[in-house]
Amino acid sequence: MWDPGKYLDYADLRGRPFFDLTARVGAISPRRVVDLGCGPGNLTAALAQRWPDAELEAGDSSPEMVRAAQAAGVRARLLDVHDWVPAGDADVVITNAVLQWVPDHRELLRRWARQLPSGAWLAMQVPGNLGAPSHVLARQVAAEWPELAGVNLRGEDAVDDPAGYAELLAGAGCVVDAWETTYLQRLTGENAVLEWITGTALRPIRAALAEDAWQRFREQLAPLLDEAYPPRPDGTTWFPFRRVFAVARVP
Repeated sequence: MWDPGKYLDYADLRGRPFFDLTARVGAISPRRVVDLGCGPGNLTAALAQRWPDAELEAGDSSPEMVRAAQAAGVRARLLDVHDWVPAGDADVVITNAVLQWVPDHRELLRRWARQLPSGAWLAMQVPGNLGAPSHVLARQVAAEWPELAGVNLRGEDAVDDPAGYAELLAGAGCVVDAWETTYLQRLTGENAVLEWITGTALRPIRAALAEDAWQRFREQLAPLLDEAYPPRPDGTTWFPFRRVFAVARVP
């Protein structure tokens, strides 16, 4: 279960990669703009502002996120990315911080590149920090909990580097722009890194544990994260966050 409120706690920081991604999309007057994994809809609204004449299609696999997006005025629907089939007028497709959750997303990218109309833009961004201390420590602590044995926590192989996505999309005939950026994020408050990953990486753990167990898990992980990401005297914490981008133009 996704918590839109927790996710939006860091809306500005989470939104920055989205705008860096879409800035590289050169579509002028797209007929249809698609946001796959629209989340709470706050970023989807920016697509409507940029391309006001386009038909906007938005979907997410989380009922909670879809309801939040609809409440924000976005016409979103419940949608698994595996079930999405490009319409003939889908000139821009955005998938922002979604595909890391989809083990077979590489094949999806190949399929979309084959099915999208000529000249369409396919833009994706995924977190590239699955080998960072925040995620490594979370996996290490989770390994000590028998009740989390069946929980699938993403490892470093869940996503590729820019060269991997560039090769994949170029192999599908696309013109590709791929890159990575590490954002040095300044978080505030107690247990800042723990609170950040609670809204994303720790979501499967939170869903698997009862409330008392979840609090004990947090208490075990928090000091390890504080050691890896020491809070500054002013109460802020530096949190490096690597992200991987690719923008492809269909031939």
